[in-house]
Amino acid sequence: MICTLTIVRYPKYLGFVGILSMAIFHFPLFLNKKISFYKLMGCGKNGTFDKTPDWRQWATLTVDSAALTEDSWATAFNSHPTTVTFLKKWFKFFHAEVLTIVLQPIEGHGTWDGKTVFGNLPKQTDYEGLIAVLTRATIRLNKLKNFWENVDAVASQMIGAKGFVTSFGIGEVPFIKQATFSIWDSKADMKNFAYNLHQ
Repeated sequence: MICTLTIVRYPKYLGFVGILSMAIFHFPLFLNKKISFYKLMGCGKNGTFDKTPDWRQWATLTVDSAALTEDSWATAFNSHPTTVTFLKKWFKFFHAEVLTIVLQPIEGHGTWDGKTVFGNLPKQTDYEGLIAVLTRATIRLNKLKNFWENVDAVASQMIGAKGFVTSFGIGEVPFIKQATFSIWDSKADMKNFAYNLHQ
């Protein structure tokens, strides 16, 4: 299983191109037989959940059901969506900055659109190296006010947490369907942050 997250940032005067891409990109991604699942998403400011969208920054998440081995990282990188001819030319034409992260899902729980898009993963493993975490949340309408009131405080704590590397706030539906993608030095650092957050 290969998962790629591509973060694209357009020049200041071309933010509208990102909005347009959210409609146009469905066609090449849907037609790519290597891709078993994909999501086109917007980004929030400040690298986490944020009520203020970043109109210059957009995200593409894809899943390829092929097995990923140590020898196939280069192949995975070369077959991810930014090398789909149309998308690659689009990014180049509009002078976009592109960051692509190639990942191998190793543990998780829950579904996305009712599907186990990352495969049947164990809830826990003994892996302790550099790790990326995708946290999704569909926020109930009666919980929206309380959720957004606490976002800034949580973001500040995460940025200052031990082992934190970077994060991106992404989302399918503004305010309601939100996600944070974060990278940590280790699973222990990530769990310590989550534990302290609940105290």
